[in-house]
Amino acid sequence: MARVLVVEDDQFVRSALIRHLTEASHTVRSVGTALEALREVAHLGFDVVILDLGLPDLDGAEALKMLRGITQVPVIIATARDDEAEIVRLLNDGADDYLVKPFSVEHLSARMAAVLRRAGTGTGTGTGAGTGAGAGADRAIRAGGLVVDPLRRQAELDGRALDLTRREFDLLAFLAQRPGVVVPRRELLAEVWQQSYGDDQTIDVHLSWLRRKLGETAANPRYLHTLRGVGVKLEPPRDSPRDSPRDSPRGSSRE
Repeated sequence: MARVLVVEDDQFVRSALIRHLTEASHTVRSVGTALEALREVAHLGFDVVILDLGLPDLDGAEALKMLRGITQVPVIIATARDDEAEIVRLLNDGADDYLVKPFSVEHLSARMAAVLRRAGTGTGTGTGAGTGAGAGADRAIRAGGLVVDPLRRQAELDGRALDLTRREFDLLAFLAQRPGVVVPRRELLAEVWQQSYGDDQTIDVHLSWLRRKLGETAANPRYLHTLRGVGVKLEPPRDSPRDSPRDSPRGSSRE
């Protein structure tokens, strides 16, 4: 079960979404304007937001940017607009997925389940970080002084908790689960961003943010190594002890 906020001004579409999501055992709140959505998200906790772009008070694209300023809750765009350039822009601006109307309830359910799995908030069997995680995700990953715990969605470096955004954590965890393996950028887009296409700048920006938090730079990497034209790999510094790739979870770190 997930906590869902539906932001949709068309009463017919809104009622249909509420009915479907409620029948699927989700807890649903709905609003018809961007400002109402911002107030709801600021004061209540949600697992996912379904956001229409054609809102009466503020374009949904602007609402998305404002949402990203106050929360990292997953956002699924649901709209009749199907311009590819706009889809790419919205995904780069922080949308987690995009559905073009009309769409079936089965399609929406599948997209929601995928987004919730990536966010670690469950897929209809309960809320909470780690629900629905794959086999082996209950063990922390250790690489030198870096410890990543996919179940708790926590990471620390040399005993210090790392303050990561959801997307930064997803990227770090994905690379940490493949230590020493060069991951192609296309695979990162597909697995971390769930996009079959996109701008490499999105990856570069998140890598830059991660490097700052890991105390390194692209010119002087310690953990994150970019192979130009190939991809990215994570491996511990040469002067770090080579710990077992997986160890018991560490509870002292935080997102």
